[in-house]
Amino acid sequence: MAKLILIVLVTIALVLWFKHMARPRRHPGSRPEAEDMVRCRVCGVNLPRSEALLSQGRTYCCEEHRRRDLG
Repeated sequence: MAKLILIVLVTIALVLWFKHMARPRRHPGSRPEAEDMVRCRVCGVNLPRSEALLSQGRTYCCEEHRRRDLG
């Protein structure tokens, strides 16, 4: 019985070790790049600058809000 428990524990340890080794590694001190957030001029929702629509120096979350503000 002790041999069976030992085999199960070693198998679990090996599986956990392989999972740990398969994870992508990050360099110490490195952080993912943070992106600037902007606010929609119409509804006030915050969204990443890369997803916002920019028109005449104003930011919008969607085309409908851009049209509503300018039209």
